[in-house]
Amino acid sequence: MYFADFGFDDDLMDGIDAMGYEKATPVQAQVIPLILEGRDIIAAAQTGTGKTAAFLLPVLEQLLTKPHDERSVNALIIVPTRELATQISQALEGIAYYTNISFISVYGGTGGALFASERKALETGVDIVICTPGRMISHLNMGYVKLGGLKYLILDEADRMLDMGFYEDIIKIISYLPKERQNLLFSATMPPAIRKLANTILHNPAEINIAISKPPEQITQGAFVVYEPQKPGLVKYVLKQKEFASVIVFCSSKLSVKKLYEELKRAKFAVGSIHSDLEQDQREQVLLDFKSKKLSILVATDILSRGIDIEDIDLVINYDVPHDGEDYVHRIGRTARAATKGTAYTFITDKELFKFHKIEKLIGKEVEKLPVPAEFGPAPSPAARTERSGNAGGEGQRNKKKRRYKGNGGGAKKPQ
Repeated sequence: MYFADFGFDDDLMDGIDAMGYEKATPVQAQVIPLILEGRDIIAAAQTGTGKTAAFLLPVLEQLLTKPHDERSVNALIIVPTRELATQISQALEGIAYYTNISFISVYGGTGGALFASERKALETGVDIVICTPGRMISHLNMGYVKLGGLKYLILDEADRMLDMGFYEDIIKIISYLPKERQNLLFSATMPPAIRKLANTILHNPAEINIAISKPPEQITQGAFVVYEPQKPGLVKYVLKQKEFASVIVFCSSKLSVKKLYEELKRAKFAVGSIHSDLEQDQREQVLLDFKSKKLSILVATDILSRGIDIEDIDLVINYDVPHDGEDYVHRIGRTARAATKGTAYTFITDKELFKFHKIEKLIGKEVEKLPVPAEFGPAPSPAARTERSGNAGGEGQRNKKKRRYKGNGGGAKKPQ
């Protein structure tokens, strides 16, 4: 299906054309008509499937063609992280460039001047607000946010928000909203907590499921079974095998990120790091340097595994085995975007074999175990998982628990 087939407003189509969009992805083809019909939506789709445009385009179309209150927030997009808020703002700025739609991002980690800019928009009215829960509640607590005319609520990466403990914050924000509104919930997975949330806020929703928990076929997956001390040397070995333009190395903790970053920096690699101890402006600069190819390697925690739009990643390395199968899918999904090919390697220690075996069961395939080069000495046997599986499984179960606003969000205004 082509975007021209949706019958969008001419100014919106100008933005779509300028962004180079022509053919809708499967999630866009299914979701956009339902949103235009006014239906509530619960959609399961992996990152990289085009779900951002799937909700932005029909919401923009309705704001452009239907009456709405210019003195109120009209659409509220709630996201788990500042990085995702920034990404959506950037997409919105491009798509809405030829329209008079106003929008602003509202998230923490910024200075007082930007907070004042956010307050002005929320107090006087803005078409679209993209926010993180904590920052939005800070504004709501002060009593000036105009939400009486709100017509559209979008929750993006809802499963991630619940993982981060935002359930109560989301419910609190929703308590301020008008009862009559259209609700759109997007999530990569559908655990029981998401179903509970959906039952609370959605009304007779249409349900869309797009390829949950399966990595794209064009990703070449491989794994090295190693001892922990072998990992720093092996990652440098892998990175030297060919000239990679863009590599992301995922670690499970910020301490691992910091140690590996220093290791690679000493080895003269063009490397940057992203973790929660960095200030927001530092993160944004590192991402900018990586996107512009000043840095070829990015070492990061899972803060980057979802919702960050970085194209042309050649290689993803899981320096640590992800916590669960969904995290694995999201991490390696950073490569092979937009139908290109990519490679993903995972380093598995002898203590993580059963954990990775569960990931293999989730994705429905056994990942090829690659030989560890002899120079690194003896490595664990991949078959060890079968000897440990009984105890590991039992233990795991027992231990389981219309104005333009700039600042941090920007806005879109029709050129004069």
